[in-house]
Amino acid sequence: MKWERFVRPRAYLPGPVGPAPPAPSPAPARPPPAAALDPGVRLPRARTPRRGPTMAKRSSLFIRIVEGKNLPAKDITGSSDPYCIVKVDHEPIIRTATVWKTLCPFWGEEYQVHLLPTFHSVAFYVMDEDALSRDDVIGKVCLTRDTLATHPKGFSGWAHLTEVDPDEEVQGEIHLRLEVVLGTRACRLRCSVLEARDLAPKDRNGASDPFVRVRYNGRTQETSIVKKSRYPRWNETFEFELEEGAAEALCVEAWDWDLVSRNDFLGKVVFNVQRLRAAQQEEGWFRLQPDQSKSRREEGNLGSLQLEVRLRDEMVLPSGCYQPLVQLLCHEVKLGTQSPGQLILLIEETTSTECRQDVATTLLKLFLGQGLAKDFLDLLFQLELGRTSEANTLFRSNSLASKSMESFLKVAGMRYLHGVLGPIIDRVFEEKKYVELDPSKVEVKDVGCSGLHRPQTEAEVLEQSAQTLRAHLGALLSSLSRSVRACPAVVRATFRQLFRRVRERFPSAQDENVPFIAVTSFLCLRFISPAIMAPKLFHLRERHADARTSRTLLLLAKAVQNVGNMDTPASRAKEAWMEPLQPTVRQGVAQLKDFITKLVDIQEKEELDLQRALSLQAPLVKEGPLFIHRTKGKGPLMSSSFKKLHFSLTTEALSFAKTPSSKKSTLIKLAHIRAAEKVEEKSFGSSHVMQVIYTDDAGRSQTAYLQCKCVNELNQWLSALRKVSINNTGLLGSYHPGVFRGDKWSCCHQRDKTDLGCDKTRSRVTLQEWNDPLDHDLEAQLIYRHLLGVEATLREKHRQLSAGPEAGPVLTGPGGGSRQSYLQPRMPHSFWKPPGKRRGTEETPACPQYRLDLNPHGWDFDPAKTHSLPTEITHLVSGLMTLRFLMSHLRKNSVRDKVIAQLRPGQPHHRQVPAILAMVVLQEKVGHKRTVRSQVSVVSTEKRNAQPKG
Repeated sequence: MKWERFVRPRAYLPGPVGPAPPAPSPAPARPPPAAALDPGVRLPRARTPRRGPTMAKRSSLFIRIVEGKNLPAKDITGSSDPYCIVKVDHEPIIRTATVWKTLCPFWGEEYQVHLLPTFHSVAFYVMDEDALSRDDVIGKVCLTRDTLATHPKGFSGWAHLTEVDPDEEVQGEIHLRLEVVLGTRACRLRCSVLEARDLAPKDRNGASDPFVRVRYNGRTQETSIVKKSRYPRWNETFEFELEEGAAEALCVEAWDWDLVSRNDFLGKVVFNVQRLRAAQQEEGWFRLQPDQSKSRREEGNLGSLQLEVRLRDEMVLPSGCYQPLVQLLCHEVKLGTQSPGQLILLIEETTSTECRQDVATTLLKLFLGQGLAKDFLDLLFQLELGRTSEANTLFRSNSLASKSMESFLKVAGMRYLHGVLGPIIDRVFEEKKYVELDPSKVEVKDVGCSGLHRPQTEAEVLEQSAQTLRAHLGALLSSLSRSVRACPAVVRATFRQLFRRVRERFPSAQDENVPFIAVTSFLCLRFISPAIMAPKLFHLRERHADARTSRTLLLLAKAVQNVGNMDTPASRAKEAWMEPLQPTVRQGVAQLKDFITKLVDIQEKEELDLQRALSLQAPLVKEGPLFIHRTKGKGPLMSSSFKKLHFSLTTEALSFAKTPSSKKSTLIKLAHIRAAEKVEEKSFGSSHVMQVIYTDDAGRSQTAYLQCKCVNELNQWLSALRKVSINNTGLLGSYHPGVFRGDKWSCCHQRDKTDLGCDKTRSRVTLQEWNDPLDHDLEAQLIYRHLLGVEATLREKHRQLSAGPEAGPVLTGPGGGSRQSYLQPRMPHSFWKPPGKRRGTEETPACPQYRLDLNPHGWDFDPAKTHSLPTEITHLVSGLMTLRFLMSHLRKNSVRDKVIAQLRPGQPHHRQVPAILAMVVLQEKVGHKRTVRSQVSVVSTEKRNAQPKG
């Protein structure tokens, strides 16, 4: 796809007026930071062939595994212990928690995976966990990329599990060279089998013994067998005679050789010989396909799986292309409620309930990257308070303010939450006590005996449960009260703004608790309580809670909600059986109010000092225990082992220490990392080992092998390492998934230690986390895509505001100032011309006709025409600015009315509007006595005389 260059509209970008800078030099390989780009820079027009700004296609999958039903029993008890494995192109990336002893499990787990745009399918395997033997496979659901592309809003619903057929479980690619050799008597077909990579492991050692079988026209030839390798190299050539008019295809099959049992199928590639004859030669990597000749068994007898899967493909442009949109939104936030048009409010009104959470998260990350998160949330607080009349309904709806604040706490406060809540959650899971306060749900048989023989009574169960909950609630409130200094400064400053805004809105004495409830509505009800009820979703635990622990967590969350509601009569009357906790709840209310008072008591200087001190430290990305590989001895008798250490990954280095509190030693500098990839299972007998390839201070290539305890931890560490090193120079495109033992690589059996590698690196395959580095270009692209999706609504809003007799914007700057900074009348007049040659140059601008469309018959450009993405962004910003002015002031005697009154019928508006608009603003600013019509007449005559004939 070719992109056309465009001329960026200087008329709509806030900033100082000045002449256009000279054309920039060709763009470097890495785009400059957004702050270094002048919003008024005109991009150079390209000569033939036209070449546009570099772009990157990014794909991501949103996955929600909801639940399963009617699964078959795999255990002798008549039940199963199901969990799910998610594989992308047969690469495991996600493992859900195990739900014990059920045939209808509920997971409710959500993930977002960033992938290469070339992936083919995503598969969900439902497994039954066994303690003493290999896990049983129940069934699978496979969704191809083409299937997901046919569902723009995502696939959602129940899918039947199908049986896992070994002949369909193929993966990998094979490298072939095919050519037709002309001979004196007949043509010959030459097939060279070079190598293969990432073949399916069919043996128990995690490898295969592959060979290739080539079949054509009744003849079969085979390569040699490569033992214990998933990355074999053959370099063998076979020839077949070609018969005129033969319609048979050439079939290349990969097999795993077995001594005792039958050979396992690894995949095949089928070629059309007639096309090969026409092309004469073809070489490349070909994806192995499954054998689909077998009839598929009936679906439905293995149960069903409820899924939500959404594929998102984005074409992300350099930062400069999004500057008009980003600057417009940032300008709105800086102005706050003084903004003339309040585009943030317009975005909220045009956002549906289904996508409000995504929009809120994207906007929040966008403004976090611009350092305006606090101002953005403060603006939302003011908009929410402006339309709220009753204090008891404040921030209770799923508005943009509530969703944005919820995302903000997860992004900025997740580590704080782990410090406050983690020990309490661990204690609940370890104790596993039976806790129940509702008399109608007490089951004495589940409690056991209090003594040797006497079972507990219902009253004893209730009293013991109340004591347990009071202990957990007291410990949580005490931990929260001591955490004021541990709370991030930006979170405290945001709560301070919220507290002040609510107190200004409800200043009466009867509403003295409203500011505290406003803070707790986010801190307790939308942050702490959800984390208590679902600790795995907040990464507080690796597994779901069992039924007994879940009930304890639910009752504890209810108690926290009562404390957060300041023990109102309505909360007490809702569930009367919570009365035994009332003394602790009342004491907790006093503790919580004292905590909030200290939390919001942060001055601007203290906030800056805390942020400055935090900026001097390298931000912690991930930490936890890992096992590092140590080699002992030399030569053929050397042995290896793994030693457990505590690792910490920051934006500067990967460090380790014996314990979390001991002194850390730097293992790898971040700038030296060249790849972070998995190690195949047969190398160390484990499938959870990763390798970090880096260069030491002397420039030599080194490899560190680290072992994780599960597939989730492995992929989380790989994602973190790949994200922080994505911009490193010298990243590898290939690597060895094995280890170099003795005199050869264990993966491909090559003897050259400096060999480039036998498999592709996957630096772009990562998992989405709340603490991910901000991607400004991607967030801007997501906002643009959302606005483009509601373009019809924005056009209708523009039409309604323009059609009314009172409609008409006052083109003034922020706070009622002059519109001069937005107009920039000194800009070249040729900017407003349609495509054509400019005076004094032979180049033709690539942008389509662009005009300030103030007439009520359109938006800002023709949607039926095809535009490039940068041009569409420019037009969208123009339309938003036009709509912004229409929303600002609606007066009869406005600039818009004066401009429209001077438009001459039968002449293009884009030629008239700039001169008329400039003169009208100039007249209002300096108080000219002459009429607008006479000024426009003089200017138009001068411009007509200055233009060349024809």
